[in-house]
Amino acid sequence: MIESYPSLVFFINGEFINAGNRPTQAVINPATEEVLGQLPLATQADLDDALAAAAAAFKTWKHSSPMERSAILRKAAESARARAPQIGRNLTLDQGKPLSQAIAEIVSCADHCDWHAEECRRIYGRIIPPRRANFRQYVIQEPIGVCAAFTPWNFPFNQAIRKISAAIGAGCTIILKGPEDSPSAIMAIAELFRDAGLPKGVLNIVWGDPPFVSDYLIRSPIVRKISFTGSVPVGKQLAALAGAHMKPVTMELGGHSPVLILDDADIAKTARSLARSKIRNAGQTCVSPTRIYVQQKAYDQFLSEFTSQLSNIHIGNGLDEAVEMGPLAHERRLAAMGDLIADARQQGATVEIGGERLQREGFFYAPTVLTNTHHACKIMNEEPFGPVATVTAFSELDEAIAEANRLPYGLAAYAFTNNLQASVKLSNDIEAGMVHLNHLGSALPEAPFGGIKDSGIGSEGGQETFNAYLVTKLITQA
Repeated sequence: MIESYPSLVFFINGEFINAGNRPTQAVINPATEEVLGQLPLATQADLDDALAAAAAAFKTWKHSSPMERSAILRKAAESARARAPQIGRNLTLDQGKPLSQAIAEIVSCADHCDWHAEECRRIYGRIIPPRRANFRQYVIQEPIGVCAAFTPWNFPFNQAIRKISAAIGAGCTIILKGPEDSPSAIMAIAELFRDAGLPKGVLNIVWGDPPFVSDYLIRSPIVRKISFTGSVPVGKQLAALAGAHMKPVTMELGGHSPVLILDDADIAKTARSLARSKIRNAGQTCVSPTRIYVQQKAYDQFLSEFTSQLSNIHIGNGLDEAVEMGPLAHERRLAAMGDLIADARQQGATVEIGGERLQREGFFYAPTVLTNTHHACKIMNEEPFGPVATVTAFSELDEAIAEANRLPYGLAAYAFTNNLQASVKLSNDIEAGMVHLNHLGSALPEAPFGGIKDSGIGSEGGQETFNAYLVTKLITQA
C-alpha cells in the first residue's frame, strides 16, 4: 500500500464509514500494477442509509439561501486549489494520467465550483402579466429533489464536481456513486465539502457493483433525478430505467470525434496540436479526436507530421515529470484496444505506428495511427477510448461532412480551415453538441458541455447548468 494514499470509505450523512465486514475491491495502480487499497462495496442497507440521509437533508437544504450555497461552493474551490498537488498525486496513482494533467484537472474544477457559486445566486423566476385586474401569476424554480449521480474513471474529479456543484447550487441533495477504479479524487471531494461546512446528508458517496447500485437508486422513489457520465450502452440502459419511473436524466455519453482538415489550414501546426490532444489521458477522453479526415492535397504532409509527433511521445509513470502519456486506466482497456487493432488489421487497414501493448510493467499501449480504414472496421464505428486515431483522405467538403455525421454519435467535432465560408458551413452542417474550429476545444465552466444523438441528453456547465436540477412551478392568485 502506498504511503499517503487515502483510506477508501463511504461518506454518508456527513460521516466516513469504513469497510467493516463488507466485500471490497482492490484498487490498482495502472502504471505499476501495485495494489493501492481496498474499496468497500455498498450493501442494500448502505444505499438505504444514503437515501434516508439525502431525503432528510433535502427538507432543509431546499430552503437554504443561495448565498449560503454560494459560500460553501467558494470555500470548496479555495480548498481544492490549495490541496491540488496532493489530490493530483493520488489521482495519478490510481488513474495513471501524468501528474501535471491531474493537478490541472483539480485546479480547473475549482473554477467550476466558483461558476456554480456565482450562478446559483441568479436562479430567477418571472412575473407573467395578467389578463385581468387584481390577478397575479408568476413562475418560480424549485430544486427537483434527491439526485443520483454516476461518474466515470477517466476524469474522476472533473466529472464528479460538475454534478455535485450543480446539485448543491440548485438546492438539491445528491448521492454519488464514483468510479471504483479511481476513487481517491472522490474521497478528496467529500473532505473538501465537509471542511467547507456542507450540512450532513447533502452529499453522500457510495461505491459498489455498478448494475446493483444504479438499479437500486434509480428505482427508489426517493430519487427524483439521474445524472450519468459514461458509455453509450450503459447510458441507454439507465435512461430507459429512469424513463420507466418518469425521472429526468442528464446523459453525458461517449463520442467518436471527427476532425476535418482542409488543405488551406496550417497543416504542421494542426498535426502537432492533434497529436498532443490525442495522447491526453492516453486517449481516454470522450472528446478525443479520433476519426481524422484530411483533404487530399494536405494528406501526406499531415500524416508524416502527425505520426512523427506521436512516435516521439515520452510514455511512462505519470509521477515522472518528463512523462507526456501514462498507462491505460485498467487491464480491460488493453484488451479492448487489442481487439480493435486486430480487427482493423484483418479488414486490411495499415498500422502506420504503434498497434501493440508496450512490453513493460503496467497497462501501457503505444500511440497508434491507422490508415486505409473503411466502414467495416470496428474502429470506424466504435469509440476506441485509447491512444489511437485513423487518418483518411477526402476530396470535397460535403464528402467529409457526410463522414463526420455518419455515426450516431454527436458529442464533439473539430475542423481546421482558414476559409470563412467553409467555417460557416462546417459550424452549420456538422451534427454535434460542440463544434470547435481551428482549436481543440476546452471544457470551460461558463460554456455548456454535452452531446446530441447517442452522445447524450442535456448539458453541464454554462447558463444551462441548473436546468436539469430545477422544476418549474406556476403560481396564480386571484
